[in-house]
Amino acid sequence: MDVIISNTAEIETIVIKECKLKGYSQKTIDAYLHHLKKFISSGKSPREYLLELITKDNSDETVRLAGFAIKFYLNTIKKDSSEIQDILNNLPNVKREKKLPVILSKEEIERLISATKNINHKLIIQVGYSAGLRVSEIINLRWPDIDFDRNLIHLKRAKGKKDRIVMLSQKIKESLLNLTFNKQGYVFLTNRNDKYTQRTIQKIIENTTRKAGIMKKITPHTLRHSFATHLLENGTDIRYIRDLLGHSNISTTLIYTKVSNKNICNIKSPMDN
Repeated sequence: MDVIISNTAEIETIVIKECKLKGYSQKTIDAYLHHLKKFISSGKSPREYLLELITKDNSDETVRLAGFAIKFYLNTIKKDSSEIQDILNNLPNVKREKKLPVILSKEEIERLISATKNINHKLIIQVGYSAGLRVSEIINLRWPDIDFDRNLIHLKRAKGKKDRIVMLSQKIKESLLNLTFNKQGYVFLTNRNDKYTQRTIQKIIENTTRKAGIMKKITPHTLRHSFATHLLENGTDIRYIRDLLGHSNISTTLIYTKVSNKNICNIKSPMDN
């Protein structure tokens, strides 16, 4: 099967359009484009390309995601994905790595907030942590979504196309109100009046982490992890935390019981006895 297409820009446009029509998240779209660019530029057949990924010790999850991206491409552009489907059927079942999330202490959160003088950047960190928002939810937060009278934030069509209500911290309420006079569009805008991108938010967190002298590897999602863990350590019922995070299954939320120090701190090391 000839899978080499010279006009990669046109392919990218078509793939983005089709992914959006199917309701795929931006994260999935970015992952598909990443793998497709590599696949197309390699000039290899699907089987050869995936075999190369396997021999280079990529994780099962990476190989399978690349396979799904190629299948989507072949379905969309070539209208024939029978070859790749046969390959996917014979790939090993993916076992996700069960890594525990990185958690910041409350003191580290304060250091992170204090490390930047940029009001927008400071509020992005504060909102992300205080309400447990995903980076996409921070970016797409609009003024009408914030109920300043009831101290609530209404997240509309979040992950899984679900709405949810989270709290608005009293500590950042006044700072938000003073951010701009025009409270109609997006809450967070760049100096050029554009929406922030996920990559820009990532860079803000990276730069602020460095300024704060925090050695942990932090991403915007670390703020959400820390929010959930601190609530759990404060005695909040895990079911409420699940609802605040917007998890469909409580098993996803239970990961925070493994990183909470609430019980561990009450156990003495044998060396201290």
